[in-house]
Amino acid sequence: QVQLVESGGGLVQAGGSLRLSCTASGRTYSSYVMGWFRQAPGKEREFVARIRWSTTSTYYTYYTDSVKGRFTISRDNAKNTVFLQMNSLKPEDTAVYYCAAGQFLGLGESRSDYDYWGQGTQVTVSS
Repeated sequence: QVQLVESGGGLVQAGGSLRLSCTASGRTYSSYVMGWFRQAPGKEREFVARIRWSTTSTYYTYYTDSVKGRFTISRDNAKNTVFLQMNSLKPEDTAVYYCAAGQFLGLGESRSDYDYWGQGTQVTVSS
C-alpha cells in the first residue's frame, strides 16, 4: 500500500512558477513509477509527466507535449518525494494536479497504469 500526499499548489500569474511535491509513504517507493496528472473543470483527467527509476540509478522521464520545456519532473528516493517544477505557467495549466504511483512497463500516459493516487492540489494561473 502506498499513500500519496501532494502540496505546493496555489495561485500564480501567467509566466510564473510553482513547484509541486508529492510525498509517499509505504515500502518499496523507489520501485514505483511516479506520475503527475491534472484535471481542469469539465475536462477529463490528463497525463502530465512521469518518472521511472532504474536499477542503475538512472531516471527516465516522459512528458505530454503541452508541458515539454516548461515542466520538469524529478524525484528524491531518499525522501520518498516526487516533484513537478512548473515554469512559464499559462492560464490553460489551471487544474487540480494529482500525483500517482504504479508499477508497469510502458509510457504511463493512462490512468489505468497507476494504482495509487493523491488527493490533488489546486493550481490556478491568472492571465
